[in-house]
Amino acid sequence: MIEQILEIMKSYPKMSLIIISLVVSFVSTLITKHTTDQSLLKSIKERQKEIQKEIKEKKYSQTDKRFLKLQKEMLELSGTMIKHSFKPTLITLIPFLLLFSFLRKIYFPLIGNSWLWYYLVPSLLVSGFYKKLLKLA
Repeated sequence: MIEQILEIMKSYPKMSLIIISLVVSFVSTLITKHTTDQSLLKSIKERQKEIQKEIKEKKYSQTDKRFLKLQKEMLELSGTMIKHSFKPTLITLIPFLLLFSFLRKIYFPLIGNSWLWYYLVPSLLVSGFYKKLLKLA
């Protein structure tokens, strides 16, 4: 069974790599959805939008106390978001590194360094779609 899958991957390197990219991207999005507090992340994003809107509308000077307070809050919110978004990265880091090593061994001899582009481009194109589909923050 595994030999047959490898043979298909080698026979159709570009198409199989695109399919792998789409599947891995979807799995990654699922992991993110289930390992992060989506309601917290959504509320943080909403507050960041409110702060940006206020700064833009009021046209504060760089030294205004209110501007500095909003800027500090924005920085704290960003830190909180990064902290909560880091958990899925920790979960997927080692498996993805192993996967990339495997993919490189299979595809580099077949299509050279372009294997990475056949993986990255589809992944980047559909990741936003997957996030909207799964209603991620």
